[in-house]
Amino acid sequence: MPVKSHIKVAPGLKVAAQMHAEPSEADFSFANQMGVDQAVIWVDPAKASAEYYRGRREDFARHGIGLYGLGNGSVHNVDAITLNLPERNAKVEEYKQHIRNLGKADIPYTTYAHMANSVWSTPAETTRGGAPARAFDLARVIEGSGAGIFRGELTHGRRYSEEEIWDNFASFAKEVAPVAEEAGVRIGIHPDDPPGLELGGVPRCIFSSFAGYKRAVEMADSPNMGLCLCIGCWLEGGPAMGEGVVETIRHFGGQGKIFKVHYRTVDQPLPHFVETFVDDGYFDMYLAMKALREVEFDGVLIPDHIPLMGGDGKVGTAYTLAYMKALVKRANEEVAG
Repeated sequence: MPVKSHIKVAPGLKVAAQMHAEPSEADFSFANQMGVDQAVIWVDPAKASAEYYRGRREDFARHGIGLYGLGNGSVHNVDAITLNLPERNAKVEEYKQHIRNLGKADIPYTTYAHMANSVWSTPAETTRGGAPARAFDLARVIEGSGAGIFRGELTHGRRYSEEEIWDNFASFAKEVAPVAEEAGVRIGIHPDDPPGLELGGVPRCIFSSFAGYKRAVEMADSPNMGLCLCIGCWLEGGPAMGEGVVETIRHFGGQGKIFKVHYRTVDQPLPHFVETFVDDGYFDMYLAMKALREVEFDGVLIPDHIPLMGGDGKVGTAYTLAYMKALVKRANEEVAG
């Protein structure tokens, strides 16, 4: 079933940059010089409105860049929704307004996560050439945190059951899907990061496996709710994900259910991984690019969690974008040929 949308999305593989919500002229020049014509941003929740969102899209357009996705941290990975806390209903209403604002602003996409205690990391380590990089080591989990909210063994005062997490997602999807369809906005659900563990008393039981995603997508039963496929997270889980990256792309991409891809990698699967450069992980990232081309993926691919290269964040960004653009060219030529 095709995505319901009045918002046009260009066909084909598209590499996008993660950019500041209000870029400087130098930021725009950097993106233009990299040959990037798509972007995703996260905005200050205090500024959230249809008018502000539209203003962001128009500003990017003036600089030759399409604004494919916009996120609002106030309604992303919300513990109140994931755990059904007292402010749950208010947060769901805020999320629905976020979707309506995107639709009014002609922005086609936003990312959602259902982890409750966010991306969980242990102290940073180094990857190729001594570059500092994000890491997770299960043996050091007590030293880590999820978005700075670690408060001992339990992040929310008690342990939650898998059934609760599933029930809370089901109710969220039931309320939000019709709004997304009416607004013409795609919602891509990000994998748990790291996947498949119980962290802080909260099980990561849905978006941590192929089977979990399949059940959740069928449960949502909406053309506008699908995947933000973080390849890095999938590789973190390794065999425990149930299906590999390529098989996952073929299944969900074949259904038109992949809306955005986080193009990053790790050195090995759990229980201990370090994020590394896109050409240096244990998986051949070209295989993912080729599979996305074969299923006619029409969302965007972004570099994400890039190790610090040369002491300057822009260096790693440029390196990764260039590598991705080269793989897009190769995939287009090989599949078309």
